[in-house]
Amino acid sequence: MLSTQDTVLVVIDIQEKLVKAMKDQELLIQNVQKMIQGAQVLEIPIIALEQYPEGIGATVPEITALVPDWSAISKNCFNCGASEEFINTLTAYNRKQVLLVGIEAHICVYQTALDLKQRGYDVEVVIDAISSRTELNLELAIDKLSNKGIGVTSVEMSLFELLGKAEGEQFKKILKIIK
Repeated sequence: MLSTQDTVLVVIDIQEKLVKAMKDQELLIQNVQKMIQGAQVLEIPIIALEQYPEGIGATVPEITALVPDWSAISKNCFNCGASEEFINTLTAYNRKQVLLVGIEAHICVYQTALDLKQRGYDVEVVIDAISSRTELNLELAIDKLSNKGIGVTSVEMSLFELLGKAEGEQFKKILKIIK
């Protein structure tokens, strides 16, 4: 089970030029927004990354607007785990559960999930908050992740699993986010 005390949300490459090429880009943005808002309500740390931002652009404003002090780790590697800054940031939180959202599912998300699993993290990919340019690549990524023992979840499933109970202010706020 996911735990708010042991989980980190990792947002991978939701950048201007990449998002434009994605399948169902509006739904992708909406679901990543829900995950970020849910993480904020549940006080879960968020780590953001950007692939070569000088060429691909910054994280889209629909995402950065949600976090007042938004900053992203710049990388040039597909696997976020190859970024020393990312690994140092993740390690500093001292949490072992990682929820991954972002793009592209079959490249950066896939490689990062496998790397983090190998490092001993319990990794789950939020499949309605990832995308690829083609349906085939998205389906292939989800298939391979599952076959390699990476957990798959959804926005709603992960947020309610983290919430754990249907009461209190956090529950009311999560309901508003989901609806």
